Amino acid sequence: MFEKVLIANRGEIAVRVVRACRELGVRTVAVYSDADADSLPVRLADEAVRIGPSRPAASYLHIPNIIGAALKAGADAIHPGYGFLSEDPYFAEICADHDITFIGPPPEVMESVGDKSVARRLMEGAGLPLLPGTVEPVHTFEQARAIADEIGYPVVIKATAGGGGRGITVVHRSDELRHAYQSTRATAQAVFGNRDVYVERYLERARHVEVQILCDAHGGAVHLGERDCSVQRRHQKLIEESPSPAVDGRLRAEIGESALAGARAAGYRGAGTMEFLLDDDGRFWFMEMNARIQVEHPVTELVTGIDLIAEQIRVAAGSPLSIKQEDVVVAGHAVECRINAEDPARDFAPAPGRLEVFQLPGGPWTRVDTYCRSGDVIPPFYDSMIAKLIVWGPDRRAALDRLARALDEFEVSGPGLHTTKDFHRRVVEHPTFRSGDVRTDFLIHNTP
Repeated sequence: MFEKVLIANRGEIAVRVVRACRELGVRTVAVYSDADADSLPVRLADEAVRIGPSRPAASYLHIPNIIGAALKAGADAIHPGYGFLSEDPYFAEICADHDITFIGPPPEVMESVGDKSVARRLMEGAGLPLLPGTVEPVHTFEQARAIADEIGYPVVIKATAGGGGRGITVVHRSDELRHAYQSTRATAQAVFGNRDVYVERYLERARHVEVQILCDAHGGAVHLGERDCSVQRRHQKLIEESPSPAVDGRLRAEIGESALAGARAAGYRGAGTMEFLLDDDGRFWFMEMNARIQVEHPVTELVTGIDLIAEQIRVAAGSPLSIKQEDVVVAGHAVECRINAEDPARDFAPAPGRLEVFQLPGGPWTRVDTYCRSGDVIPPFYDSMIAKLIVWGPDRRAALDRLARALDEFEVSGPGLHTTKDFHRRVVEHPTFRSGDVRTDFLIHNTP
């Protein structure tokens, strides 16, 4: 096991990793920007090192500063959390060059699954179903038009290096294609430094279902059931639950085995997620693979009783998984909602401010992952999520009732601050959401 882990991240995921390390008997090093000097991760970690000013490019994305902090503190491993450098193979290589273990998959694996065209080719070879479209990047508008005409509209244009819901454009008619193709390539170049895109059939009525996997370096691999992430806005997840209301035991086993087949084909190691679209006929289609821990991992932890961060750290340290597939039992139902400093009335525009009141809910089977306290100022430089509220119940109805109660207890307010708390409360009572018959277009056709 590691002696000391540096956490190359901030916010609630940094707090989560500190706690997992503490329970494993591993010392921790928090890094912080000027905006986070008095943050909860800094207070909880055994040590803390400043890595730069508030802007991410000068701190949490600045590799030399992070490596320098790890060397200064004597850390033998780095946990990247999610976002920032978590899926950067170059960062993983730099860690290895300095004899620091990157807690994640090997750089070459991260590079292959991070390129969606390469990942699609790998998954196709492993027998996973792909929606009609291209495997290789499309380099001209004429190619894109020919493919769209062949597979039929609507289509979706996706950046091969995309992530986090960015670099995705849905096209419903042929006269929209040229602008969509050009704008998606421009966005991909600006955001990801790679303008390559591919084209595939777009499912207008589909669920977004993902499978959590864990793989070690000894041939061990397990899947831990699925999460349903269909409540989204602009391809950004808002509410996640496990198990999916649309997945039965047979389909769970089938999609789980497909996820493991894809992971093995990629030579995967660590915690990862295979994302699928599920159509109304019960068929699933591979979408992408995420080579990191996900924001929504707590719902899987609550229904399986497995600490995903602890397993991720053990695997990176060279240990085999502590569980086998037959040990994984999905019990009850868990739901997570992301409490973001955003204003739903203004199309979820960021609305940071001071947390004058921040009173967390409690009670049985109610979990809040956060880095915030009353009096904190939410900085405008980073992701807008301030907390994740996760509840468990013996069935979906009980879990949703518990979530409603917890949202009612959750008090968050301050000057200039808007959050998504009340929005989530309305979604929980929406009859379509309550029925479980939710697709990724839920917020397009419903106004909670």
